[in-house]
Amino acid sequence: MELKQLEYFQMTSRLKNITRAAKRLRVSQPNITVAIKKLEAELGIQLFDRSQKQLSLTPEGAVFLNRIDLALRNIQDAVLEVNDYKKLQKGTIKIGIPSMIGAFLFPKIFSSFQQKYSHLDIYLYEEGSMTIREQIERDELDFGIVILSGASSSLELLPMSKNQSVACLPLEHPLAKKKSIAISDIENENVIMLKDGSYLRNLLMQKMNNENIKANIVLESNQIETIKGLVASNVGMAFLLDFVVKDTPNIKVLPFEDPIFVDVGLAWKKDRYISKAAQSFIEFCQDTLK
Repeated sequence: MELKQLEYFQMTSRLKNITRAAKRLRVSQPNITVAIKKLEAELGIQLFDRSQKQLSLTPEGAVFLNRIDLALRNIQDAVLEVNDYKKLQKGTIKIGIPSMIGAFLFPKIFSSFQQKYSHLDIYLYEEGSMTIREQIERDELDFGIVILSGASSSLELLPMSKNQSVACLPLEHPLAKKKSIAISDIENENVIMLKDGSYLRNLLMQKMNNENIKANIVLESNQIETIKGLVASNVGMAFLLDFVVKDTPNIKVLPFEDPIFVDVGLAWKKDRYISKAAQSFIEFCQDTLK
C-alpha cells in the first residue's frame, strides 16, 4: 500500500469523479484508475460503487475513508512539524478568498504581509465563502478570509470587520427612489447573482424561499467589477457587501429594511498543527487588527 494510492483514493472520494480528481492532483486519469484498483485488490474489497454515473463509496469504502483522512492529516502535520524543527527559512501558505473580499480587502493585507515575510510563498484560491470553509475542513487550505457567519464549530475564527449586505440598483430603476429595500421588492425583478458556494447568495436565496419570492436570475458571476458594470448598465440588480460598492458611480445602494450584517475574518481548522509560516500569518492579522 503506497501513500499515493491513499491520496488518489481520498481525492476521488471527495470529488466523486476520477477525471476531476486527476485534474486536481495533476496526474493522468489512468494513474488514478490503476492505483485504486490495486488498492481494492490489496484490501480485498470494493471501495466504490461504479454502477451509477457518479462514483459513490461503498459502506466499506466510507469506513476506510474515515481512517485514511485521519492518517493523511497526521502525515501532513508531521511533515510540517519536522520542517519547522529543521528551522527552514522557506514556507508556504494556502489561502482561500472570495472574489469580493479578494478584490477589495485582501490586497492591503497581502502587500504588508509580503513585505514583512518575503521568504514565504502564498498561494491564493478564489471560491465562495461556503466552499472555502469546506476546503479548510478537508485540509485543502490553511486559511480563508471569508464571511464567518454560520461557520462550522470545527473552525477557529478571527473576526476582522462587520459589514452589511446591500442591494445595488441602476440609478433609473423604480426601486432606486426608496430608502431601503424589502425581500418582497425582489419579486420578478432581474437579478445578477453570485455563484453557488457564496454565503451571500445562499442567505438571500433562503430569505426569498421563506417568503415564496421568485426573482428572474439573468446572470451568475463572481467577478465583482463585471457585476457592478452590469448593474450600472441597467441589466439588473445585485447584492454585495457595502465596502465593495462604496462611492461606485451610476449605482444606487440601498440597505435592507431588515438589515443583514455579516462578519468577515480569518478562518482556519481547529486541532491541526500550525506551522511557523501559518502562525506568522495569524499573528500578522491579529497585529493588524490592533
